[in-house]
Amino acid sequence: MRNSLDPAELNAAVENVHRAGMPGLFAEVRDGDQVWRGAAGVADVATGRPVAADMRHRVGSITKTFTAAAVLQQVESGQIGLDTPIGRYLPRLVPGERGDAITVRMLINHTSGLAEYLPYAYPSLRAFPALADTGPQSLDDNRRTRFHPTELIEMGVTAPAVGAPGGTPGVYSNTNYLLLGELLEQVTGTTAERYITRNVIERAGLRDTELPADPYVDGPHSQIYEAWFGMIDPPRDYSVYDMSWVGPAASLISTVTDLNRFFGMLLAGEIVSPSSLAQMQRTVPVVSQEGKTIDYGLGLHPMEAPGQGTFWGHGGTVWGAGALAMTRADGKRQMVVAVNLQRWNRLDSSGRPQPHPIDDALAALYRVAMYG
Repeated sequence: MRNSLDPAELNAAVENVHRAGMPGLFAEVRDGDQVWRGAAGVADVATGRPVAADMRHRVGSITKTFTAAAVLQQVESGQIGLDTPIGRYLPRLVPGERGDAITVRMLINHTSGLAEYLPYAYPSLRAFPALADTGPQSLDDNRRTRFHPTELIEMGVTAPAVGAPGGTPGVYSNTNYLLLGELLEQVTGTTAERYITRNVIERAGLRDTELPADPYVDGPHSQIYEAWFGMIDPPRDYSVYDMSWVGPAASLISTVTDLNRFFGMLLAGEIVSPSSLAQMQRTVPVVSQEGKTIDYGLGLHPMEAPGQGTFWGHGGTVWGAGALAMTRADGKRQMVVAVNLQRWNRLDSSGRPQPHPIDDALAALYRVAMYG
């Protein structure tokens, strides 16, 4: 395995993503004691302010790994049963037969069959996954909307099921993780955000990571731009946004350095026990929001290349921002990449996202960052 860090190669790979059309991106790659940080492009397209590798950033569904770890800590303490039906804890939120059939594990690995609430909360997304029939209007309408998690959960629970409880492939759904947030509150007596902050974020010593209570990103950060498949042109700034629409599923703010620290500690058995980590790494097939079937564990998913070992981590997107965090199973090689534009692919005549140079440039960056 070629594992040494080549700064020139990494700098070129980051620059290529910017040249392909990404306004700005930043990354950190670690190999043992070696650390490379890099950035390319702008944090603000209006002023030309450059991005920097220490910026705080909305990291989307990487939040799910933090929430899953918090739930597993409560499994270890005996407060939650991984294979206990969710109806035992939250009978009002998941009533009747489904509450008896859906276990905590099925929520964490997206095999509950519960639908995604987002197309119901955001009317202009109602036609999802038929992208051509969606529009960005409700993204603007909800910039300052304060959603309550139980109203979002109700939308997902009352929507037609996307599968039978425990059936595979599962279907990725934020409804599952909002329920896990309510579960944490039920068993710990404090909010999920407070519990995760105290027992996951602070336990890992993450100084620039938080679950935000207001619509702003504090400290140095990039503006973030949403294109919604070419329907927002030029892409619009969604930096200021009330994140209650995703809460413990995708609201986290962090840095590339904090995320590498977190995943390194997680895979070393320092956030949850080694036996809990083994549960997190038991995967099932799950259909992602992009419609691809991936292997998914308990808040973790693997990436592999022949002869290179397995990497574990999570990706995430919110309106305008995205990130991918991956750490090799032995903890030695790590990568986090953050980008400030989302849904850059325009749709073809059949309504499918068209390939874009950014896709290839990002894939090349991931290869260099993970495999050297």
